[in-house]
This record gives sequence, C-alpha cells and structure tokens, in this order.
Amino acid sequence: MLAENLGKSNDWDEIDEQIYLVSPDKWTMYFDGAVNLSGSGTGAVLISPEGQHYPVAAKLVFPCTNNISEYEACILGLQLAINMKVGKLQVYGDSALIIYQTEGEWQTRDVKLIPYHEYLEDLVKEFDKISFDYLPRSQNQFADALATLSSMLQVTDGLSVDPLQIDVLKKPVYCLMIEEELDGQPWYYDIMNYFREGKFP
Repeated sequence: MLAENLGKSNDWDEIDEQIYLVSPDKWTMYFDGAVNLSGSGTGAVLISPEGQHYPVAAKLVFPCTNNISEYEACILGLQLAINMKVGKLQVYGDSALIIYQTEGEWQTRDVKLIPYHEYLEDLVKEFDKISFDYLPRSQNQFADALATLSSMLQVTDGLSVDPLQIDVLKKPVYCLMIEEELDGQPWYYDIMNYFREGKFP
C-alpha cells in the first residue's frame, strides 16, 4: 500500500507520516543521578529500536542535591536524543519525583527545581511522542553505574574520557584470547579431555 501511494502522491508530509507509522522507531532512555562523598554525577543510556546502546555521562562540579543530579541526568539524556533526531522516546528513571512531576501528577514546589522542571518541559516539546515511567533502581543498573562512575572522577584541567566500548561476551575471555598449540589443539585440550573421559595425557 505504501509503495502504491509513493507512485500516486506528491504530498511528502503524508508519505513521511505513513513511513513513520510503519517503522518501529521507538527509542528507549534510562537515566540516573548520583550524589556521594566523591561528588555528583549523571548517567543516561539511549537505546535504539535495533538495540544499539548510546551511553552518556557527566561529572557535576557544583554543589547539588540528589534531585538536581537526577534532573541533570534526565536533561543530559534528552539532549542526546534530540541531537540524534529521535522522534518517539520512552523514558525510564528511578526518580519518582521527576517522573511524576513530568507526567503532571505532582507539583514542583522547590524553588531550586522549578527552572529544571521548566527546561525539561521545553525539551519534551521537541519529541513527536514521549512518555515517562518509573523504574526501580534494581532495574536501572547501567545508568546508575554511569552516574556513580562519573561522580567519582577527579576533575583536572583538560580531563577527557574516550568513548566506552562495552561488549557482551558469550564465552569466557581465556577461550577467545589463548593461541592454539602446534598440534592444532588449544592449550587446555588435555585438561578438558581429562574432565570428560578421566584420561591423563
């Protein structure tokens, strides 16, 4: 049907809308802020519909409360999503305050948080569709780890951290890294054979 419409219609807005409805283009974002004895930090993870992860983190070098660090984390993630031209976004965070304030269920009364909340509302308008859901901390571990690590960084002039590459390994590392022996068998072949058959080399 879409192919037929492409041949008949000159209304590109209509075609874009049809493509938009057909494509599974909903992104997901997790965010978290951390305040501890080492300092304050934020972390957010943007996940594409294909499962590609885009982590972002920042060290906060000004005094702030836990709620402010949570707002900073959410804003950091939303700014990344806007820069990547994400249209539909599902946001998860373990800050009930931010989630329920953004959904309009709670009111912002803390004068320090009002500017954050207003800026967050401006960012929300940049998306075609966005929703916020509360997530327990136990299910928000990646963003929590990013926020905690960034809070522990010691800030020095010219501090720069290269992008992090995180892989999920299906096998133990030693199986992937150790070279084979001359007879074509891995170094642990005799040990494995002993466990399987009880035979010494």
